[in-house]
Amino acid sequence: MIVLIFVFGAILGSFLNVCIYRIPREESIVYPSSHCPNCGNSLKWYELVPIFSFLIQKGKCRNCNSSISIQYPIIEALNGFIYCIVFYYYGFSIDFIFYSMIISILIVVSLIDYYHQIIPDLLVIIILISTIVHKTALYLIYEVPFELLNSVFGLLFGGVLFLIIALVSKGGMGGGDIKLISVLGFIFGFKRTILNILLSFIIGAFCSIFLLLFKVKGRKDAIPFGPFINIAFVITLFLGDTIISWYIYGLYF
Repeated sequence: MIVLIFVFGAILGSFLNVCIYRIPREESIVYPSSHCPNCGNSLKWYELVPIFSFLIQKGKCRNCNSSISIQYPIIEALNGFIYCIVFYYYGFSIDFIFYSMIISILIVVSLIDYYHQIIPDLLVIIILISTIVHKTALYLIYEVPFELLNSVFGLLFGGVLFLIIALVSKGGMGGGDIKLISVLGFIFGFKRTILNILLSFIIGAFCSIFLLLFKVKGRKDAIPFGPFINIAFVITLFLGDTIISWYIYGLYF
């Protein structure tokens, strides 16, 4: 079963690459079919097999011999791997479907933000609507409390805090970051949103130092914060309750 989950995730990872390339260019993610961005040649089915096509073709286009970005197999493998982790935690359930989809969207958001310094509103709206549907489905099917107040507190806390940071830093935090942390706060509720934010700043600090030390980014270059929020979201999703328990235990002992 886990192999099938990985393959399914990798296949969807191939679609994520299409979204990452086309959405910021305001192109359709459906039409035209997948093609080489250099020569425009339409790709055959055997050139679209996740991971393996890249390896077999040695990272080159079969038509024009131009290099294919290593991003493509990495995203395919990453999405497959993450789906396996979500399956391990939640089994084949509504939660599995929801969190797999959300993390896939966050992968797209992270790469678009990294390359273009934008977080598309459409993707944020999809996350919000999907969250409402997910929480409603859990309530109707399994009678899991919606906890609307907690979700709203998480949304407001994250959004207002990042808005204050944006105003104080005069643009150091973008509008996309404010919207993103707000909808993720709606997923998590108040307590885990605090952890999500704290981890995002810690991860952001370490990654920024790394990028500057290895001259991937210069001192005057913008370093998007969206990817740090999203990495922190994944950590909080899987390990959040454990981290919070460790913290509470440390306070008493």
